[in-house]
Amino acid sequence: MTRLLDPASLRSAAPALFLLLLVVAIAIAAPGFGSPDTLLVILADTTTLFTLAAGVTFVILLGSIDLSIPSVCSLSTVIVALLLPRIGIGAFAVALAAGAIAGLVSGFVHVRLRVPSFIATLATGGVVGGVALYISDARNIAIAADTRDLLDWITDSTAGVPNIIGIGMVALAIGVYLQRYSRFGRYSLAIGAGEPAAWAAGIRVNRHKILAFVLSGAFAALAGILLSARLASGSPTVANQLLLPAISAVLVGGTAITGGIGGIGRTLVGALTVSVVRIGMTFLGVNIFAQQMVFGAVLILAVAITLDRGKILIAK
Repeated sequence: MTRLLDPASLRSAAPALFLLLLVVAIAIAAPGFGSPDTLLVILADTTTLFTLAAGVTFVILLGSIDLSIPSVCSLSTVIVALLLPRIGIGAFAVALAAGAIAGLVSGFVHVRLRVPSFIATLATGGVVGGVALYISDARNIAIAADTRDLLDWITDSTAGVPNIIGIGMVALAIGVYLQRYSRFGRYSLAIGAGEPAAWAAGIRVNRHKILAFVLSGAFAALAGILLSARLASGSPTVANQLLLPAISAVLVGGTAITGGIGGIGRTLVGALTVSVVRIGMTFLGVNIFAQQMVFGAVLILAVAITLDRGKILIAK
């Protein structure tokens, strides 16, 4: 009992407790919010955001950042919309490969050219966004009706539960396995906790950093596949507004922006919190344009709470 009440345990459980209280509070203020149908909508809506945030979690655990994920996600939707009528399900493989390659480029620029991850991924995102605009002629591309049955594995439901929720659970399982049960996950936490010590311990830091960016790109591409199925179209700018919610999901869940603390499970809690806030505001009649302001305020609060100031001598 004492262990459950110690500050570290309470701090670790705080995001989940906040999510629970938030759901209860909104359900009391707007009774329809707590219905099973609404909860399924929230879970389905959260899957795309969680998938996007899950990938960048690995990068943030290292103490780095990936700002290219919205562009990679958007490019993925364009690839699916363009190639699904031509090569069928092969379009999904091409989209995932494109995301992984984008992550590889970000990782290479960051590690080999020693460019800060902020700049490296911002630049990569600009290039990827340009590619998406070029191959789509800067327009939305509707997925042909006669090929939409190839998206049924995403858009259909099984026993009343949207399939996309199951896909999210698979993404969660993969993320948890990589983080908790693989050498990559353990080493990522070690690098984030103290990179010099990781080098001294013989960990191949650069290799693990590049792999983290590759995973981030692949997860962003998967999020794009899910998004294209839900919208039945692709757009070079469709994910532009998802960067702030995705980063917020990671940090609100309790992963420290300075690295070394956090994980995929916490990101799921954060993603659910972001979705509950967004959908809850709609139920409460809050202006939709206020959402970005709320996300910005939440992000500042999350960073302030999770920031390990011992790693930062001077805030620049």
